Amino acid sequence: MCENNQTEVNEFFLLGFQIIHNLRIFFFSLLLVIYCGTICGNLLIITLVSTSKILHTPMYFFISQFSISDILVTTDIVPNLLHILLNNGAAITFFGCITQLYTFSVGESLECFLLTVMSYDRYVAICNPLRYTSIMTRVHCVILTMICWLFGFSTGLMHFITTAKLNICGSNIIDHVFCDLIPLIELSCSDPSIVQLEIYILGIPMLLTPTIIIVMSYTSIVRAVLRIPSSTGRQKAFSTCSSHLIVVSIFYGTIFSVYMVPTKGQTSTMSKILSLLYTVFTPFINPIIYSLRNKEGHKENVRTPLR
Repeated sequence: MCENNQTEVNEFFLLGFQIIHNLRIFFFSLLLVIYCGTICGNLLIITLVSTSKILHTPMYFFISQFSISDILVTTDIVPNLLHILLNNGAAITFFGCITQLYTFSVGESLECFLLTVMSYDRYVAICNPLRYTSIMTRVHCVILTMICWLFGFSTGLMHFITTAKLNICGSNIIDHVFCDLIPLIELSCSDPSIVQLEIYILGIPMLLTPTIIIVMSYTSIVRAVLRIPSSTGRQKAFSTCSSHLIVVSIFYGTIFSVYMVPTKGQTSTMSKILSLLYTVFTPFINPIIYSLRNKEGHKENVRTPLR
């Protein structure tokens, strides 16, 4: 517990990567290129989906929303990380820290729910193709997207309120690349059990439930595809899901490796690198993965417009 004569921390110092100068400059340049590529790639997807009639389909509508969340997450993390690399560490206020955590939580939660909605879209397209256009209407897609955003903001707000109540005193050094929940809990001198309980409670709707829905959707999809008599038909059906399945695997693979796998014996550097995988690398590669779908998906998308 924090004693009465101790001063509460109002500012943190993010260490980032404590490496030699030349390596920091190289890492800075690499991250800057990736960040610019991420912003340009995702903005291009948003623009194309908004302006091209051939892309006015439910799947591409959800992809454009996913691009917005990618921009939100990477912009929340990378600019400040670039500042940290240039200065070999940087200070951030308590409010700025929990605001970064809030934005990060909103973005990651939104992506989690959007991936779930996209798996439902693929389920309907393959398992109920005759009813696809009547089920995935424009109104239905907008409602599903609004629900995803609502859940995202709600999850972030709960993290914000609970973290803001943490009594942090003593050390103000965060050995991480951004203000994540776990490093803040480790600095808390008050009882962190409430926050830890919140992590498990929020983990059910935010990770476990979407994971179950995605697994169930793809189980039904695989069964439906295997019943298709021709190999060409099976290949075409799988191609409509390939990009989404790759993104799901990368997203959940990195998330589970950071938050679910025991960290005992894991170095702080490894933890930082794993964190960068889903905050920097994944938003960069997502537009590349989905752009590969364009060639295979255009013909089918013409037949399934967003109404």
